[in-house]
Amino acid sequence: MSDQDRIPEEDFAALFAESTAAEKKSRRVRAGDRVRGRVVAVGRQSAFVAIGDKAEAVLDIGEFRDSQSGEVTLAVGDQIEATVTDDGSRSGSIVLKRTLGRGGHVPGELEQALEHGIAVEGTVTGENKGGFDVQIAGQRAFCPAAQIDLRRGDPASYVGQRLRFRVTKIESGGRNIVVSRRLLLEEEAAALARETWRRLEVGAVVRGTVTSLRDFGAFVDIGGVEALIHVSELGYARVADPADVLSVGQGVEAQVVKLEPDPAGGRGRVGLSLRALEPDPWQTAAERFPAGSKLRGTVRRLESFGAFIEIAPGLDGLAHISRLTLDRRISHPRQAVSIGEEVEATVVSIEPDKRRLSLSLVEDVRRSRDAAESAERRETADLMARSNEAKSLGTFADLLAAKQPPRK
Repeated sequence: MSDQDRIPEEDFAALFAESTAAEKKSRRVRAGDRVRGRVVAVGRQSAFVAIGDKAEAVLDIGEFRDSQSGEVTLAVGDQIEATVTDDGSRSGSIVLKRTLGRGGHVPGELEQALEHGIAVEGTVTGENKGGFDVQIAGQRAFCPAAQIDLRRGDPASYVGQRLRFRVTKIESGGRNIVVSRRLLLEEEAAALARETWRRLEVGAVVRGTVTSLRDFGAFVDIGGVEALIHVSELGYARVADPADVLSVGQGVEAQVVKLEPDPAGGRGRVGLSLRALEPDPWQTAAERFPAGSKLRGTVRRLESFGAFIEIAPGLDGLAHISRLTLDRRISHPRQAVSIGEEVEATVVSIEPDKRRLSLSLVEDVRRSRDAAESAERRETADLMARSNEAKSLGTFADLLAAKQPPRK
């Protein structure tokens, strides 16, 4: 925050006094209420927040001060959401708190956090049997291991971190404090999910993070909502294992292809596709593989009428059973080729608009055989022509006899 964002203390004091007077006339909030407001002024210690209906509140800017740099990340015009900790009955003005345990500490604030559901901030100081020790506002609290995260990671990775928690229990005069980070994360995820569902629509492009991989696809967090990229939507190329394409923690961009919200408000289903954002290989197939071109492919599927051969990612051609072999008659393609086998083929015809590609495994052999048969027929015809010509002339003896004068 720059010095330009700050206002003189005397002006801030005047605004503060005006807000106090206005609040005494009409109090519209109570302690524990969650409110949204806009920052209208920022002083050295506090910020002045307009929360509607001509009501104003005060917020300690220590909550927004970076612990490392000391920089305040709050400016005039910012929209914030916070909890009312004092409706004015004690201090004469509305006091807001976004996270307890930051900024100035006040007696009883953990009790306030428990009563009003305000988040608290504390440092994980160590791991113990069953959970973690957490230091909050100078007091020791306990976080059960199952409550430290939505998906628990390496226990050592939490130690030393300053995190936000929800107070769930205070007993024995404040000596036994139990907190949960998971509850807070679930609440935040639920709020984020509502916002995500509001803007989701089929065809929208979203960003997310891969959370887990299964044989049938990959689950992706797209903002509090877990979506599925089915294995068939990972790309035009065939994918046997999603781990060959994605990894947990990887960021992805995908298109929404299916939406099934839960009418009861529970978890709906979202289908994503990476393939939808890739260029369709059929658009350039005719230029890449014109009729007559020779290529190599892999047999992917066998049917009674022929073999489907992948010649490029997303491009499969059909070799009819009659074009699989010439030397023998077969009743099923498995008698000529097998799944996974690499073969040489010739493009017979291609129809990109119908996504059809006809292949032949015997075109070269057929052409060679046809050429040989044609040459043989020509040779036979030539021999026959010479033979007929010889017959029309007669034998050598006949020719000599024809030249002798007739006998008297």
